[in-house]
Amino acid sequence: MVSVSVLSLSTASSAQIGIGISVRIGPPALPVYAQPICPGPGYLWTPGYWAWNDAGGYYWAPGTWVVAPVGMLWTPGYWGFAGGFYGWHAGYWGPHVGFYGGINYGFGYGGVGFAGGEWRGGGFFYNREVMNVNVTNVINVYSRTVIVNNTHVAFNGPGGIEARPTPQEEAYGREPHTAPLAAQTEHEHAASQNRQLFASENHGRPAIAATGQPGEFNGPHVQRASAAGETYHEPKMSPQEARGPSAGSRGVNDSARNDSARNDNPRPNSSPSKQEQKKAQKQAKADQKRESREERR
Repeated sequence: MVSVSVLSLSTASSAQIGIGISVRIGPPALPVYAQPICPGPGYLWTPGYWAWNDAGGYYWAPGTWVVAPVGMLWTPGYWGFAGGFYGWHAGYWGPHVGFYGGINYGFGYGGVGFAGGEWRGGGFFYNREVMNVNVTNVINVYSRTVIVNNTHVAFNGPGGIEARPTPQEEAYGREPHTAPLAAQTEHEHAASQNRQLFASENHGRPAIAATGQPGEFNGPHVQRASAAGETYHEPKMSPQEARGPSAGSRGVNDSARNDSARNDNPRPNSSPSKQEQKKAQKQAKADQKRESREERR
C-alpha cells in the first residue's frame, strides 16, 4: 500500500494551481475534534475540511493520517471568498508548507506554516505538543511550545480570515508540487458517499470528524466532533442554486481533488459575466447581513 500511494503521485507546476470549485454560500465553521493517535513512523497528519458536492452541498472530509512522501509536507486546501464566490484552492505536497488561507486547522496547522513536526534526514520527527503520538511506537519526537489559535472560521476573505500570503509563502508556492495521494482522493470520495458527513445532516458537528487512516470510518480510532465550530445556519438556497461557474485556470492539483463533486454536475470552464458577478456580490452581502442579524439575536 505504501508503494502504491507514493507511486500514484503526479507532478504539477505550482503556477497551474487554481480554483476548482466555486459556490455562492460559505462553508460551515470547522468542527472541534480530537486527533486520533498516530499509526506509526512516517505518517503525516492531513487536517479535515469541508468539501463540496453539487447534489448535497458541503460535506466533511475527515482529518486523517497518511504515509507521507519522504521529505514532503502537506499544504492544506482552503476556501477563499472573492468576487461573490467561495472558491476552493486545492492542497498539495511540497518541500515546504505554503499559504493555506490563514485557516486554523489545528494540530500544527495554526494558519501559518506547520508546527507539528519536521523532516530530519529521511525520518519525520513529531512535535508532541500538538501531535498525538505513542512514544513506544514512534521514537522520533521532540517538544516545542505552540501558540494555539482558537478561531474556527473555515474560509479566507471578507467576513472570514483576511490573511494574505507572505513573501516566503509566495516563494514556497512557486516550488514544484505534487498532487494529493490516491489514498487522499479516495478518502474524500468515500466521505461524499456518507450522508451523515453532510452539513445538512450533522449541522456542522460530524460524527466522523477524524480517522486513524484514510477511509477508516468505523472502529476505535474514529473521533467524533465534540462540538460545531459555531452555530450552524441552514443555507437559504439549494446546492444547485449555490453552485458557481468553475474558473478557467484549473490545474492538475484541482482535478485531483473534488472529482466526485465535479462529476455529479459538470460545469463549463467559463468566468461569470459582469451581471452575474454583481448579482452574486449583492446576494453575498445580503446573506452576510442576514447572518449578522441572526447572530445578534
